[in-house]
Formats: sequence, structure tokens, C-alpha cells
Amino acid sequence: MNAYRSHTCGQLTAADAGNTVRLSGWVHRVRDHGGVLFIDLRDHYGITQVIADSDSPAFSTLEKLRAETVIRIDGKVKLRDASLVNPKLSTGEIEVYATDVEVLGASDDLPLPVFGDQDYPEETRLAYRFLDLRRESLHNNIMLRSRVIKWLRDAMWDAGFTEFQTPIITASSPEGARDFLVPSRLHPGKFYALPQAPQQFKQLIMVAGFDRYFQIAPCFRDEDPRADRSPTDFYQLDVEMSFVEQKDVFAAVQPVIQGLFETFGNGRRVDSNWPLIPYVESLKKYGTDKPDLRNPIEMVDVSEHFRGSGFGIFAKLLEQEGTEVRAIPAPTGGSRKFADRMNAFAQQQGLPGMGYIFWRKDDAGATEAAGPIAKALGPEKTEAIRAALNLKEGDAVFFLGGKPSDFEAVAGRARTEIGRELGLIDENQFKFAWIVDFPMYEKTDDGRIDFSHNPFSMPQGGMEALNGDPLKVHAYQYDLACNGYELISGGIRNHTPEIMFKAFEIAGYGRDEVEKRFGGMVKAFRYGAPPHGGCAAGIDRIVMLLADEQNIREVIMFPMNQRAEDLMMGAPSEPTNEQLRELRLRVLPKDA
Repeated sequence: MNAYRSHTCGQLTAADAGNTVRLSGWVHRVRDHGGVLFIDLRDHYGITQVIADSDSPAFSTLEKLRAETVIRIDGKVKLRDASLVNPKLSTGEIEVYATDVEVLGASDDLPLPVFGDQDYPEETRLAYRFLDLRRESLHNNIMLRSRVIKWLRDAMWDAGFTEFQTPIITASSPEGARDFLVPSRLHPGKFYALPQAPQQFKQLIMVAGFDRYFQIAPCFRDEDPRADRSPTDFYQLDVEMSFVEQKDVFAAVQPVIQGLFETFGNGRRVDSNWPLIPYVESLKKYGTDKPDLRNPIEMVDVSEHFRGSGFGIFAKLLEQEGTEVRAIPAPTGGSRKFADRMNAFAQQQGLPGMGYIFWRKDDAGATEAAGPIAKALGPEKTEAIRAALNLKEGDAVFFLGGKPSDFEAVAGRARTEIGRELGLIDENQFKFAWIVDFPMYEKTDDGRIDFSHNPFSMPQGGMEALNGDPLKVHAYQYDLACNGYELISGGIRNHTPEIMFKAFEIAGYGRDEVEKRFGGMVKAFRYGAPPHGGCAAGIDRIVMLLADEQNIREVIMFPMNQRAEDLMMGAPSEPTNEQLRELRLRVLPKDA
């Protein structure tokens, strides 16, 4: 017999009754029923109920055990009475009568409970993550993550892709976030960077003549944390293909992602219709470039109904260039109580409020429009709005006005809140959409032109497009949205040196700077580069959706907290003077 176990704690069944076995695991829970001890013994595979009475040689040791102590027990498998069978456990038909016990690893008093999966402060959970990971829900999430990664790897190989590994220590690259820099000991004063993504390397793999590449790639970005984003590092399914257009990438990716969600979606429907929605249209209809299409609400520009109308606030607003009034329909939301609640929501988002109209039955039994805006507009315009939005008695509509860039994000959140409050969102499905035609450039707060997304994307229209207004240039850049989250980002790459130089010149990077920062890729493109493109899917975010979690830290084994600190390992930490001297670095005081 093995020194520690003959079976795992999830293995024994009724067929093992009468056998002598050895189990090892953690003491999950101890119950004392008047001189009879019931111990739930837990390991990676499951839970087995161990019993001992006063006649058992193991009784005196077992009754002193603390939760989470690691023990080895020998015992005999017994069938449970039919009334005591636990169908929730794979071992629920049996129990093990303990005849011998050995304590393998004693436990101190616990800083957080493992049994029960109850809520506990996140800072404590992260500081004692090794305990937190013993809890059932988190353990299951991490196992789900492992199965997802294996499934993805197998699916990509089956689809004709080959897995390659790219460097972790590399040069800095403008990927839209801050780099983590690594000082070089051998080259004092110079720094490596941890890759924000394997972007340049995977393009070079295409130039090198390999065709369909993938990698489960670690990426490092010094970002501000959010519930759906890790502040330091994350993993992505990185993909690149040669001799492809945008539609070819979509055709390769959809079967993999759709199959993944069908396999691990726990019975939730997976919509196979993935529409292509232009970026501008997505912002207009949904207020975001990652719309949740489970929500049927689509926003509509109703500026013409307010231009020169009796509702002076919007009428005057529309006299300014670049302004509009957008409507958010609210089917079944036609009550003043609901309207007031949504108005308060807008105020919490930093806006003065949201105007509204709702339709109800008047004293004569006819449908009438109600609310301050309805009175100001009059029956003709309110009826035109109702007809345009296909609303009826018992429905409402909310309005936001101004420059879209000022209110669009809040409008998108309001759309989501209205859909959630009114129960319009079907929680039992996954709905996908490709967001396409992203702008190549954007204007920064200080008036400069900079890349809007990936700087390596091919501009639609090539060099000719770059000779016009840069803010009107679209890129072959695309994202995949699912249930309100961005799961994939990608593009068809700019593989022509002169177009690349021009694209970077518009963003303020001279030819010398491009040669310096991306010399390897520019050099490679001069020796025959194929048209190529690809994408990257965020594995952490995908698992978060599949696990039905709201916080990405619930699907990462050892995450940082929201201040980018590892409370368990004590990172970041201060370097020693010896380390600094070896790297020829000096740390300035905080107030310097």
C-alpha cells in the first residue's frame, strides 16, 4: 500500500464496501454526535466521510483535530444506511470507519474559514490565497480554467494551427499601456521590457514562413485595475495567420470560441449568429464598443424631434455644432417611480439627470404621453417619437443630449441598467458580435493625433487613406464582444514598410524613431512579408464569463489586489542596496 493513500477522497463507491483503505487529506469539517465523530476528509478529488466511535483506536487523536489539519487515516469502508446516502457526493453511498490515524501537517487557527465558501474580506483572502484556493467554488474555477486552456490548445491544433513560444524579455513597444521595465545588469542604463503582447514576434513568425500560429501567451501591462482586468499580468490565446483577410480570421476563430462556450457554458445557449457591427454604429446604438446584445434595447438619434421644439433645454443644445439627443427606449418601464429611479441613476453617474416620457392610459381610456418633456413637446411630437421607437402604453423612453463623446458612456450604462431593472436581459445565453471599422487615430486631450488602438493594423485604403484626414481613417481592427465584455481584439497587419512609416509619422513617430523602436520588424518587412492578421482572446475574461463570476480575480490562481500588490508574497518589495549597486540604479525619495 502507498505510504499515504490507496484511494483518493473522491474515489470510493459502494463497490468498495468491506475493503480496508488508506486516505490522506485535509480535515474539512468535524461533527461530534454524542461520542461518534464524523469527519469530512477532503483532497483535490472530493470528500469522504470518516467516522470513529469510542471503540476506535483513532478516536482520541481525531477528537482533538483542528479544521484544515492534514491527516492520513486507515479504515474499513462501510455502506451508509439508505436514509443517510448523500447524492451530492461521489462518495455519498459509503463512509470509512477509522482504525488508525497519523497527523501529517497540523494547522493553526484559521484566518478565514474554508468550509462553507462564505463571503470574506478580499484582502484577507488574497493574503492567505493558499487557504482561499481550498474553498470549493474557487477550486472549481481554477480547475475550469485548466480545462478551458487544454480544450483551446487541442482545438487550435485540430484547426491546423501550430504552437510556438515567444520571448518574455524583450524591447518596449507601444501597445496602449505602460510597460514593466527590467534593468539590464550586463548593459547598465539600459532596460528590457516584459511584453505587453507577443505582437511583433508573432508577425515575425509569419514573415519567417510559418503559417498558422497560436500560443497561450502571458502578457504584462502596468494598468489600473478593474473588475474585469488584472493590473499586472494576464494570459491570452494569441493567434496569427498568413495570407488572410478579415473574414478569414473570423471564419477560423468562430468555431473555436463557439465550441468552447458550448462545451463549458453549463447549458446556456450560445448564439451562432455573430453580426459585424461598425464601431461608430455600436457607440450610437449601445453607447459602447462592447455591447451586451442580450439586451434588446437600441438607442436612437431623435434630434430632429427636438430641434426648434418647445423643450428649450434640448432645442438650445442642438443649436451647437456636433450635438445630438439620443433616446433610450424602456419597454414596460412606463411609471413615474421607474423614471425617477433612472433619473437618480444618471445623477449618480455625474449627469444632471435624464429626461423622460412615459405612456399611460388617460381618463378616457386613450394612450397619453406623460412627464415634463411630453408637456413641452406637445402631443404631435411625442406621438412621432412613440411611433419611431415602436413604443406603446406602459412603455417609457429616456433622453440624453450634448456631444456624444460627453454622454455616450453614461448612455451605455443607462441602457444596461434599464435592461437589467426591467428584466429584459436573457441571462441564460451568450451573444457575440464582431465590432469592426475602428478608427485608426484619435485626438488626445492635448490636441495631438495618436493611434486609437493597435498601431500595427493596416489602414483601410492603404497609403491613399493616410494622405487625407487621419481622424476619418478606419483600420482593419476588430474586437469580439460577448455579453458586455471584450473577449478578443485583433487586426489585419500593416506589412508594407512605407505605409508603416507614414502611419507612425501621423502619430508623431519619425522614421528614425520607428527604425529604432521596431527595427527588427521593419527590417523583416523589407525581405518579403506576406499579408497577415490575427487576434488575441483574453483567457482570464473568458473563464470569468464561463464561471459566471463578476470579478476576474475569482478565476486567477494568484492574483494581485486592486493596488497591484501581492499580499501573500509581499510584492512589490524594496530592492537591497547590493542589488541596486549591481544594476547601477538609484531610487529617488518619494518626495523628490
